Amino acid sequence: MSATARKTAPLPDDIRARKGGTPIVSLTAYTTPMAELMDAHCDFVLVGDSVGMVLHGLPSTLGVTMEMMILHGQSVKRGLRQAMMVVDMPFGSYEESPQQAFRNAARIMSETGAGAVKLEGGQGMAETIAFLVARGIPVMAHIGLTPQSINTLGGYKVQGRGAAGTQLIADAQAVAEAGAFAVVLEKVPQTLADRITADVPIPTIGIGASAGCDGQVLVVDDMLGLFTKFKPKFVKRYANLSEQAEAAVAAYAEEVRTRAFPAVDHVFADAVPEAKS
Repeated sequence: MSATARKTAPLPDDIRARKGGTPIVSLTAYTTPMAELMDAHCDFVLVGDSVGMVLHGLPSTLGVTMEMMILHGQSVKRGLRQAMMVVDMPFGSYEESPQQAFRNAARIMSETGAGAVKLEGGQGMAETIAFLVARGIPVMAHIGLTPQSINTLGGYKVQGRGAAGTQLIADAQAVAEAGAFAVVLEKVPQTLADRITADVPIPTIGIGASAGCDGQVLVVDDMLGLFTKFKPKFVKRYANLSEQAEAAVAAYAEEVRTRAFPAVDHVFADAVPEAKS
């Protein structure tokens, strides 16, 4: 069933059941208006910790807090009727122990109305994923380039080339066996992404991976051309709204300075206009 025909939001099991079927569509969102725009077109909407860079001007995702994720999750939820919402667990909120992860994931779920949480990590997070799933918290995994680990990965590099691909295959299998209902593959070679997609029983969601993945996700501000500090190779810009917005602001500033705005249509008369008969 297409996202546009669906009347209620899917559950994680519905996303899992899409394995090998019609590709799953996802974008990030951080605000109610943006969520409303994409609701009818996405199967799930991701409240990504990319919000730290996109909306808050942070240099990476490492400074994002639980309070930020919950605030933006609440905002996005108000704009959704048909798409499922997944909320990222921020850096430092789940790595210490499965118990810490459960406390914070439960808080995100209860305070935002999310359908699931997403966390980064492969084999090393399998125990935590299993712990959460056993306690009623659906988990979407994230392997390959994991932005919260850029300091140990040495930057935003492609992951899994050559012999390193063996570890990513093991990571994908581990998170699937632990109970994740889907796994994001970020910035991995196309052939490896295709192999992982064929090997694991859960949907793969690509971002800089392969069209052969079971679905795709992009940061909405990237694909709309709103975030322009840099453009990853895997981003296709479907619009250049930043250029249009800047042109509109410049036109407004010019009209204010020349007193062309506000015009007669934008001001109020001294007397109440008479009603037309």
